[in-house]
Amino acid sequence: MKIEQCDVVIIGAGPSGSVAAALLLQQGRKVIVLEREQFPRFSIGESLLPQSMEYLQQAGMLQAVVEAGFQYKNGAAFVRGDRYTAFDFRDKHSSGWGTTYQVQRANFDHLLAKEAQRQGADIRFQHSVISVDVESEKPSVVVRDADNNEYRVEADFILDASGFGRVLPRLLQLETPSNFPVRGAIFTHIADGIAAPDFDRNKIRITVHPEHCNVWYWLIPFAGGRCSIGVVGETEFLKQYQGSDSERLHALVMEDPASCQLLKNAKWDTPARAITGYSANVKSLWGKNYALLGNAGEFLDPVFSSGVTIAVKSASMAAGVLQRQFAGGRVDWENDYAVPMKKGVDAFRTFVESWYAGDFQRVIFHENQQPEVRRMIAAILAGYAWDESNPYVADSKRRLNTLEEICV
Repeated sequence: MKIEQCDVVIIGAGPSGSVAAALLLQQGRKVIVLEREQFPRFSIGESLLPQSMEYLQQAGMLQAVVEAGFQYKNGAAFVRGDRYTAFDFRDKHSSGWGTTYQVQRANFDHLLAKEAQRQGADIRFQHSVISVDVESEKPSVVVRDADNNEYRVEADFILDASGFGRVLPRLLQLETPSNFPVRGAIFTHIADGIAAPDFDRNKIRITVHPEHCNVWYWLIPFAGGRCSIGVVGETEFLKQYQGSDSERLHALVMEDPASCQLLKNAKWDTPARAITGYSANVKSLWGKNYALLGNAGEFLDPVFSSGVTIAVKSASMAAGVLQRQFAGGRVDWENDYAVPMKKGVDAFRTFVESWYAGDFQRVIFHENQQPEVRRMIAAILAGYAWDESNPYVADSKRRLNTLEEICV
């Protein structure tokens, strides 16, 4: 079997893999990226958060993203019945980017991968990792290419950026059950035909189901008059709806009067898709000779669009730890990577759990909101879940519980 060598092998060429590759290339490392799919390929998670822009800038990819013509985004709007509230991410507690983009992930992910290639990354599409050895002095993976040829790549370190593919969690038996109920999502892209003069295309629109607070819809406007539309609910609830995924999605969206009116001229021209049981967790974000990035480690829930931000944040943090490790410094992957990553993820988790319980919904729709508290919440919704100057990050559960009690 042919054996190749590199400094770091990265599994997956999505946002975390491409950003990690670019950052490691800046350090002078030889990087091989192994991607199972052929890009461009469909993916959800289309509404970016402003915090992610910092890491795209670090990776030297920002100009390409800015010039790509994606839909500008400056916040999030929430709808429940006749109630409407919006957060402008430029008016937030944390310093940093307040705007970003809403993107078709097929184009966005392909753009980042091409930027990583432009910087020198060896990205191999349709190359699947079929086994891994992390116990040897030099970790390695066995790869199968599109022609069923197999070869081995030896490296000093492995980064798993495989997202929902979760390659190392599967191969190393790292997976553990998520503490979230089993939920599913049905979604598609449509020509939205929205003509309402008060509709803000610069914000993701999140709508609560008229009868069930733990069921919600996303509407993510794209450039060119199209949008992503989806519904999320527990699988038992979604099973009540019969027919194709497109018929189920359309029936669910039409149950909300505001969405029905907003999309009255829409053309549902793309077959819907469905996923179930997407929330996932692992025993550890790292081990001997490897670390997990983004969704390969943990995926919470799509409600606050945190997926890409967690992905590129983890890529930046892991690249920083590897830089110290390659320089011969002392590295503690638990305290230098896993613990700080989990702090931000856990801040997001607090808000996700409260959303589904209906408590955070009471907070954001409350009539008498304090401006400074709104700015703190806006910062978390904008992705700044690692900024511990924000009390709702540093002590998220207690602070949010207190706010929920006030808003009863």
